[in-house]
Amino acid sequence: MSIIEKYTRVLELDKILLQLAEYTCCEYAKNIVLNIKPNTNLAIVKEETTKTNDALYLASHFGTPSFSKMDNPIDHLKLAQVGGVLSPRNLLNIATILRQVRLLQEWFTQCQNHQNSLKSIFEMLIPNKELEKRINTVFLSEDEIDDFASEELLNIRRKIKQLGAKIKEDLDKMIRSSTYQKALQENIITMRDGRYVLPVKAEYKGVVSGLVHDTSSSGATLFIEPISVVEANNDIRVLKSKEKAEIERILAELSAYCGDFADSISRNFEIVICLNIYFAKASLAVNMKAMLPIISNDGKIKLNKARHPLISKDTVVPISIELGYNYTSLVITGPNTGGKTVTLKTLGLLTLMTMCGLLIPVSDDSVISIFDNILVDIGDEQSIAQNLSTFSAHMTNIVSILDRADAKSLVLVDELGSGTDPVEGAAIATAILEQLRERKTIVAATTHYAELKVYALQTKGVMNASCEFDVKTLKPTYRLLIGTPGRSNAFEISRKLGLSESILNAASEYIAHDKKNFEDVIDGLESSRQDYEEKSAQLAKEARELKQLKEDLKNLNQKAIDEKEKIIEKARQEASRIVDNVKLDSQLLIDELDKIRKEKDKENFSTLATQAKSQVRGRIDKLQDKANPVVARTNEDYVLPRKLKKGDTVLIVDIDKNGVVLEDQTNAKTVLVQAGIMKSRVDIKNLRLTETKKVNIKGKTTRTISSNKTAKANMELDLRGQTVEEAIMELDMFINQSILSNIAQVTIIHGKGTGALRSAVHSYLKQSKYIKTFRLGVFGEGEAGVTIAEIK
Repeated sequence: MSIIEKYTRVLELDKILLQLAEYTCCEYAKNIVLNIKPNTNLAIVKEETTKTNDALYLASHFGTPSFSKMDNPIDHLKLAQVGGVLSPRNLLNIATILRQVRLLQEWFTQCQNHQNSLKSIFEMLIPNKELEKRINTVFLSEDEIDDFASEELLNIRRKIKQLGAKIKEDLDKMIRSSTYQKALQENIITMRDGRYVLPVKAEYKGVVSGLVHDTSSSGATLFIEPISVVEANNDIRVLKSKEKAEIERILAELSAYCGDFADSISRNFEIVICLNIYFAKASLAVNMKAMLPIISNDGKIKLNKARHPLISKDTVVPISIELGYNYTSLVITGPNTGGKTVTLKTLGLLTLMTMCGLLIPVSDDSVISIFDNILVDIGDEQSIAQNLSTFSAHMTNIVSILDRADAKSLVLVDELGSGTDPVEGAAIATAILEQLRERKTIVAATTHYAELKVYALQTKGVMNASCEFDVKTLKPTYRLLIGTPGRSNAFEISRKLGLSESILNAASEYIAHDKKNFEDVIDGLESSRQDYEEKSAQLAKEARELKQLKEDLKNLNQKAIDEKEKIIEKARQEASRIVDNVKLDSQLLIDELDKIRKEKDKENFSTLATQAKSQVRGRIDKLQDKANPVVARTNEDYVLPRKLKKGDTVLIVDIDKNGVVLEDQTNAKTVLVQAGIMKSRVDIKNLRLTETKKVNIKGKTTRTISSNKTAKANMELDLRGQTVEEAIMELDMFINQSILSNIAQVTIIHGKGTGALRSAVHSYLKQSKYIKTFRLGVFGEGEAGVTIAEIK
């Protein structure tokens, strides 16, 4: 086992590859996956991870393509090339491969519009539909050849069936014959050695003349082939031989055909396996919630919320770690079981996974480097057989690491310098770190030595980090804190567990003064860090609240601006409508005056002039009313002539809309009224009873509509500038009025705009019982800005 394999095993890359193998389609692909080795070539690593990422993209958008179970056909195809005959199983395996090639090519057609690094691989697939079809038409299963595999085989099997039927007919006669019934053990026809026979009692052997082919285990039954069917059985045996020969000919022909395409089929198989592995990597990435990081070879590592992929997703605590930017060495301290070793393994394993072309479980903007060497000393390497202590085993490993470490190496060491005298161990550990720093090696090491914490504080290019520990709960939080040295917390843990203060005080006296001061500094730093984090969290919360408040105010302001624009536009349209109506009535008045002027010579001119004067005065009053956009909506002196009843038509004064009362008036101050499609409770003072008649509508409901035969109907309704609710109310009353006026076709103007008003109008017309058909306007009618509706 090479050194690199040893280190990948320590980091448990083999377990990741085992998980990956579960997503492959066959043993051949599984073996390839289990033998994947980390690659040190940056270009190849980037290419492989990009292809995995593209497979993930295609799978998430179009579904993962299915892969069939198949065997490696290369050896069988070589046999076919030299004239060998393949078995039905081997031929069906080739058909499976060809079917897989065809299905993959068909699947990829839906992805053609997406730029993808896998495109060139898919384009290398060469389907062979003719050979695939030819194999599938020959076999019903691995053990059965189809009758229609050839015309000769069909004829042979037809003759075998005919002879078999004739033999059964002759033997049936014997079974039913009283002469033979007493001699038969059972009234059945059976087969021995491919020949039809009868089970005859041993004592009646002479009754049935023929050939004995077998006996029962007890000897009481003989299986005799009657003389009358011997010739037919012989014919069947001859035909069976011909059938076998014909099947062998068919298999040889198919094998030769496969041999002609052996190279193409082999290439197709390799391409299918290649694609299967990329999509297996994508499936593993989905399971791990992994993504593609930024990849380099400059030694820079920045893992955001990295998760160890072999720890349960429900329990793993994400860590963020940085190396190779402002410092090349990271000294991680903290209590036992606090997550130091997991941090090292996460860092090493994710690097190895990337070098294997896999995506890794990190968050956005993560950066990872590839290395020529990943050198690891994690775990107890003590060897009893070699008579090595724990310290000796670790030092043996460290020596091996130092022999290979350079600027292109990542070194991960757990408990550096442990297993010997603390003073000497700390000195050796410091020297090792200094040696690696001088070589510009990227290093992450864990330790309990305070001397290494001091070294990290005083040395450029070396950074302290610690695994956080909650003294109150005596549990680690598994958070990695960069820039802060950790404490062993032995005194706090012992105090929580009940060790007396006298012992703790005595122990404190034994600690060197400078070390005690250093621990006090660490306490101060830790306290300051916690205060900073609390204040930072509070400030972040307030910043989020202020941002949300600012966004809400912005939305309210925009909403007010939009409402203002709508009101102005509606007022503009209403003014335009008023002007148009006033112009029309003014023209009618002018026409009337012209008519009177022409009749001035008539005898009754004086009478006509008086009448016209009265009419003109009335029309002028109406013009003034029309020209005044502000109309008094209330009449404080108005009193309902009676209590309202269900079905009454009323005027809703404040919105100047007609509505239908949906319930009898009680002593309440409000009543339920429907105006168009809207139902609401309206104050009694806001309603005016109008002359109405009830009109039965198709269905179970009775609608009440105003009867005003003298009202002049309008064939056009302009809804522009209105909200959807206002427009539908207006449209509902407009359709009612059109029905009363016997108008067959109306024009509804809704404008183009966003299309929301048009959609609402079309939805209403589609559901209305009174609309026969409707369509958008054509050129000259207003096109998509209007809808033409035909009333039933």
